[in-house]
Amino acid sequence: MGLLRELLLLPIAPARGAGWVVEQVVREAERRYYDPAVIQHELAELEERLVGGEIDLSEFERREEELLDRLDHAPPTGGRP
Repeated sequence: MGLLRELLLLPIAPARGAGWVVEQVVREAERRYYDPAVIQHELAELEERLVGGEIDLSEFERREEELLDRLDHAPPTGGRP
């Protein structure tokens, strides 16, 4: 039965493969987006921009809040590196 199923699904194999690739890309993008080390680096850069006069305090506070929200809403890693 498994062989018959695979033969019947063969025509949509490229779409299934593309779906898998998209899923992997999304998973990696989310991992990087919520990575605490990345967020901390972005916070440090944001502070440097404030001190350097590139942005004003209101822009700093808005971006800082966004970054801290990302940090608070990061999914648990489940022991993965």
